[in-house]
Amino acid sequence: MDTSALYRDITDFAHGTPLWVQSAFEVWTEYGLLLFGLLYIAVWWRARGQGDPRAVSRAVLAPLVTALAYVASELVKSTVNEERPCRAVAGAAASLVPCPPYGDWSFPSNHSAIAGAAAVGLALAVPRLAVLTLPMAVLMAFSRVFVGAHYPHDVGMGLLLGASLGALAVALLTGPLSRVVAAVQGSGIRAAVWFTGPGPARHP
Repeated sequence: MDTSALYRDITDFAHGTPLWVQSAFEVWTEYGLLLFGLLYIAVWWRARGQGDPRAVSRAVLAPLVTALAYVASELVKSTVNEERPCRAVAGAAASLVPCPPYGDWSFPSNHSAIAGAAAVGLALAVPRLAVLTLPMAVLMAFSRVFVGAHYPHDVGMGLLLGASLGALAVALLTGPLSRVVAAVQGSGIRAAVWFTGPGPARHP
């Protein structure tokens, strides 16, 4: 798959935008994933307040499936060994961020895989969050090309990998984890019950 021409078009476009736009994308591509972390905490806190084992399970699974997507993307990276476009594409505009060192391969994009899994995991935990998390994931993926760190096919496959793994893992693990959460809620262990919430039977 060769998306070098599209990479050139996007990086040329990036250099034609105002400096504040470039700076905004640089900040987003570097720190945007932290917003998903804040949403994990908010969704978990909301779920433990409800006391529903299924809600708690999905809130806990959101960061776990994101970690799974990261590991999967790293395994693929180490197999494919695709060079970064900021070194490999002749005639492309200079990347807006430092080009990652040799050996930090390009395919797939870790940022995009993480964003895809986080977006889906959070949306499955709280469906109305999809209108926020899915655009955040797409924007993260686009930013990786905008700043010159990845080819378009890197971020496309990263999103697909993260989203599909996230959805599959949540579907497979919600039931078993819900039973574990329900058992913990009934255990009477104070620290464990604080983490999961008191459960429907004990909830005021």
